[in-house]
Amino acid sequence: MTDGNTTTASTVTGALPVSVRLRLALRAFWRGAVQMGRLIIGVPDYDTYVAHVRRNHPERTPMSYEAFFAERQAARYKAGGGRCC
Repeated sequence: MTDGNTTTASTVTGALPVSVRLRLALRAFWRGAVQMGRLIIGVPDYDTYVAHVRRNHPERTPMSYEAFFAERQAARYKAGGGRCC
């Protein structure tokens, strides 16, 4: 039994219009699909990297997107150490 003063996520979501709930669900689906696609083709996810650095290494400053991308590409295609298949 609730006292009427508690608010859950389902209560808040249920209070939103259907069009807003649909838009939020589609946005979450799209973000997940993009992240999965990037993982499948081997493109690193910058947002996940930044979240990891901030959570696990607060003393470090995250690299810029350009520096992150260049570092990941260099690690993936390092000269002489790459694989053929």
